[in-house]
Amino acid sequence: MRKLIPLVLVLALVACGQRKGLSLREGQQLPPAPYGRAEKPTSDELLNPPTLAIPERSVELRTRSEEREDDPYDLPPPE
Repeated sequence: MRKLIPLVLVLALVACGQRKGLSLREGQQLPPAPYGRAEKPTSDELLNPPTLAIPERSVELRTRSEEREDDPYDLPPPE
């Protein structure tokens, strides 16, 4: 039993490392062209999202605690 556990772990790690190029199976097609576009995007275009799809963080994190301002919309529940 103890020899079986390392073997299973090694096989699980080997299975995680297998990588192949992505391709369509027989009978599958790429999704239809987006609205307003004449041709279908290629698989490479679909796998690389545009910059607008992955915006960078624009909010600065607070480095020290600060007093919260009074929130006029933080009302108690109605009774």
